[in-house]
Amino acid sequence: MFDLDRWREIFESIRSNILRTILSGFTVALGLYIFIVLFGIGSGLQNAFTEGFARDATNLITIFTRKTTIAYGGLQSDRQIVLKNDDYEQITSQDTEKIESSTPRYSANMTVKYGRESGNYQISGANPEEQIIENRDLTEGRYLSPLDMKRMQNVAVIGRMVQRDLIKNGSPIGKDLDINGTMFKVVGVFSDDGGDFDERMITVPITTLQQLKKGSDTVNTIFITYNPAMKPADAIKYGEQLEKELKSKHKVSPDDENGIVVRNNAKNMGETFQFLFIITLIVGFIGMGTLLAGIIGISNIMVYIVKERTQEIGVRKAIGAKPSSIVGLIMQESIVITVVSGLIGVGLGILTLTLIDDSLEKYFIVDPSVGWGIVIVAFTSLVISGLIAGFVPAYRASRIKPIEALRSE
Repeated sequence: MFDLDRWREIFESIRSNILRTILSGFTVALGLYIFIVLFGIGSGLQNAFTEGFARDATNLITIFTRKTTIAYGGLQSDRQIVLKNDDYEQITSQDTEKIESSTPRYSANMTVKYGRESGNYQISGANPEEQIIENRDLTEGRYLSPLDMKRMQNVAVIGRMVQRDLIKNGSPIGKDLDINGTMFKVVGVFSDDGGDFDERMITVPITTLQQLKKGSDTVNTIFITYNPAMKPADAIKYGEQLEKELKSKHKVSPDDENGIVVRNNAKNMGETFQFLFIITLIVGFIGMGTLLAGIIGISNIMVYIVKERTQEIGVRKAIGAKPSSIVGLIMQESIVITVVSGLIGVGLGILTLTLIDDSLEKYFIVDPSVGWGIVIVAFTSLVISGLIAGFVPAYRASRIKPIEALRSE
């Protein structure tokens, strides 16, 4: 392996047969290049879907209402179903082991003023667990507290864009906002991966907002995150149970898909990951096909190389070269070509993914990349294949008698 004369011989053989070497290496490099780019794009698709779910809790169940479309229980259709505090309390007081966090929400668009600045923003009444459900990060101050809820405090947590629009300079903590004629003290600022839209929201205690609405006990939406330890099938079943109970309570037909709506991320994610699984299978199938093409290509070329060097092998045997020496020389040359070409293919593949970066984001491909584990497995597979591709024809050639080898054309 470390015989200097053998290495000189290998490099001389490569130098004397540039076209043959390029063809051999091109097959290997192209196979790895296409394999890496395809897997990178598949990874980018997975990243795009994961990012879409990351805006809110992935184990989220959202409950809201619309008008009924089916007459039921002696009541006409086209009724507006309204959720109330007791609906939220009923849901959260039973099956507590299935619930990770929850919050009711009452939302309304209101005029907000600070000094000479003003704007129309969505004001959400919620409880402290909204921060977990919405995946909000505090940049300053604090979020709502149970004490705020109990005392119906006039406090507000504002989105980053609200701060930029209204307060502009300095820390907003402790500043007073005029929300629809009522003063609220800013206690915190949050950022949200949902972007500018979600960061133009203001959250206040739902108890306070309901009190301002003349003691109303209505809620627009109920958010629940189910226990992450639950299996997807159990989470889906739990969501269906909630829907059935609420429809029964509000006299909504079980067949009415409009009156009470329960959106369960367990169901959405199941469908999404099925789609991703199919994409991964397709990408993997094409990638493995590309690798297989590279293996077949290097095998065919090595057969040709050995056949072309049959007379040379005969001369070597005639002057006393051992079969093992002949096999080792050809295998070593095969490994050198495969390793160098493979490294070129890997380098070009990773460079291509780096250049693509997020330029294909509009096609739902985000941060395309491939793990080093997959790269190493693919690279090792090709090197081993190159080794086998060189060994088989070299071993056969080494068994030929010198006189027969010298007579071959």
